[in-house]
Amino acid sequence: MMTSSSVVPMQNVDVSQENKSEVKEQVIENNNEVKEQANGNVDEVKEQEKKDSDTSQFEDNPGDLPEDATKGDTNDTPSQSESDSNSQENKEQKQDENVELKTGEKESSAEETKSEDNESNQETDRSKTEGGDNDSVGQGDSEEGSGEQKSDTDESEKKTDSEESSADTKSEEKVDGEIEEKVSQNDQDGSGDNSDDKKDESQTKDQTPTEVFPSGAQSDLLNETTTQNGAFSTQAAESKNEKESQGSSKQQTGYSWKLCNVTAGPDYIPCLDNLQAIKSLSSTKHYEHRERHCPQNPPTCLVAVPKGYKKPIEWPTSREKIWYYNVPHTKLAEVKGHQNWVKVTGEYLTFPGGGTQFKFGALHYIDFIQGGELLLSVPDVAWGKRSRVILDVGCGVASFGGYLFDRDVLAMSLAPKDEHEAQVQFALERGIPAISAVMGTTRLPFPSRVFDIVHCARCRVPWHIEGGKLLLELNRLLRPGGFFVWSATPVYQKKPDDVAIWKAMSELIKSMCWELISINKDTVNGVGVATYRKPMSNDCYEKRSQNNPPMCADSDDSNAAWYVPLQACMHKIPIDSTERGSQWPEEWPARLVTTPYWLLSSKVGVYGKSAPEDFASDNEHWKRVVTKSYLNGIGIDWSTVRNVMDMRAIYGGFAAALKDLNVWVMNVVSIDAPDTLPIIYERGLFGIYHDWCESFSTYPRSYDLLHADHLFSNIKKRCNLVALVAEVDRILRPGGKLIVRDHVETINAVESMARAMQWEVRLTYSKDNEGLLCVQKSMWRPSESEMISYAIA
Repeated sequence: MMTSSSVVPMQNVDVSQENKSEVKEQVIENNNEVKEQANGNVDEVKEQEKKDSDTSQFEDNPGDLPEDATKGDTNDTPSQSESDSNSQENKEQKQDENVELKTGEKESSAEETKSEDNESNQETDRSKTEGGDNDSVGQGDSEEGSGEQKSDTDESEKKTDSEESSADTKSEEKVDGEIEEKVSQNDQDGSGDNSDDKKDESQTKDQTPTEVFPSGAQSDLLNETTTQNGAFSTQAAESKNEKESQGSSKQQTGYSWKLCNVTAGPDYIPCLDNLQAIKSLSSTKHYEHRERHCPQNPPTCLVAVPKGYKKPIEWPTSREKIWYYNVPHTKLAEVKGHQNWVKVTGEYLTFPGGGTQFKFGALHYIDFIQGGELLLSVPDVAWGKRSRVILDVGCGVASFGGYLFDRDVLAMSLAPKDEHEAQVQFALERGIPAISAVMGTTRLPFPSRVFDIVHCARCRVPWHIEGGKLLLELNRLLRPGGFFVWSATPVYQKKPDDVAIWKAMSELIKSMCWELISINKDTVNGVGVATYRKPMSNDCYEKRSQNNPPMCADSDDSNAAWYVPLQACMHKIPIDSTERGSQWPEEWPARLVTTPYWLLSSKVGVYGKSAPEDFASDNEHWKRVVTKSYLNGIGIDWSTVRNVMDMRAIYGGFAAALKDLNVWVMNVVSIDAPDTLPIIYERGLFGIYHDWCESFSTYPRSYDLLHADHLFSNIKKRCNLVALVAEVDRILRPGGKLIVRDHVETINAVESMARAMQWEVRLTYSKDNEGLLCVQKSMWRPSESEMISYAIA
């Protein structure tokens, strides 16, 4: 097992007094060891160093270190262009990068002997790095070659060699970084089970890594670090009801985790299971009890794992069946089994692909909506081309969204946490995107005019009541020219209640200027589907005899969506050709890489360049990071990854770079960050607004991989960092991975907390004051519990 990361400070880094003392003690200790070990070898090292000074051991992986890495770094040479920045860094920056590759398995004695024979060669390679270039081995290569360097003997020898070189050049070297990588013997991701010997060894290691606090001159290594608002407003500014910041981050050196003692048990969602707040509600007729009610102080305990939990079945098999004990609920199978929602089949829960409106299969229903061989329904739907991102309201177990992947369509499926037990949890366990949400009293956490289609199949939403307030929320979300697909009994049945609802809906929809495109009967499933289109101009609004529903005030920001109350009004259609929503995006997949037409050069982007240049640079950066680092360099088996979350998305570049993998990415834009979520949707991706001071609206164990780019350092300024790490543990599946890119101080804090949860640290890397951490969640749960009083029935 590897020890906790120890980051050696650079010459020009300002370190806090406490950490200065800590580092000083380390240096004294290291120098004493050097004096005892270096005398016999130092001359040979110097001679070899002079001979091979132009050769280096470690290359800054361009995936992790972008070309304009030193932007804003006042003590370093400023970057000139993307093509020569790395060259400038390699030529002028003298550095010693300490590489450590470790494994938890001991090698045979024969391999140890081989390691001893190669000691002098490795010693020479370490000496080469000082004063030389950094361009021989990349991050991915270091893992590939780990087989030659992974014995315990080798590890200690490399440390000695590094110290000898340091002793010779300590007056002139600048140490830039270190890498520690954990390579398991079987290289199996997602197992979630650490063997007893791994646990014991992990616990005996130092769980409090040396923290080096970044100075201002070194804090901008990655261009993603220096984000600013540019021309974008923030969601917090747009939404008038944002909660005040909750608590400050506490600096801790040790962490003692406890298990959450709550009524919801392994299914605990803090903001939806706040039973104390729900009991105090004055009314529930607008589904207030299904909305978010976050505790003032978010929990810092860990959620239990169901008894018998197994590694989730991989996609696409998971679309048809999941382990029963991972989501041990049978009520839906009893109530909806005849509609082919879900069935209990031995140790599995199986999903025949049906739903209330498509009990004979979702694929037939999907093709019926677009138009089959004999039924010309709505060809303009054009699944996977014109229509790429849809909203499925009242999704059930999300089979509709699950089979839309076959048509290259992304569906944001939502349903409340209600008596339809665990429906969203079933969806996520199957590998289908979904969130727990309800059409209630507040706007949904999405920007305006972003969904190509909104779909409702018996979604049980009373669209027509109270001035059509709920349907008008869909109007806010629907892109001009987009479709509303309504499959419900009022469309095709003649019962009195259905007839009354159809009449009310028809009047409301006409007054909203939606055009009825078609009403078609699906003879296979015995249902009817009505399809409407939202207008692309304001002509109809201006010609209405009555201003009902009224138009929203010009001051009303249609993008404001964080706890903003619903209003029974409509926003005007953008008519300026440079305004978002005035044109339909390019067809998929061209829209993924096309700069949105409304992202003008006159606007300043998040990273300080013109908005189009910012967008393109971000896209290229994440393509490089994913290709050269994430896919091969950090030990992730991507075939086991399905549900991914980018916890701090900007332009969606990370998600775009994963396009060719069998994954989907939930892009989260923080409410206090530049509001770039509309750009993400314009690209044919999807996402959600969120405040990471609160719990996310998803079930525990929902995601295979979480990606956090400078999220933790931003959040800890106003929230409890421990609570956020506990939330990460709640969301992540056992065996799931967390990738963190952040300042070294924050990396060390997160790593320390992860080790306390007995997570496996698979890789740590640091350069200057920027770090990369990859950890894997274990099955471990604390034995001691903590009662959460507001979550007890």
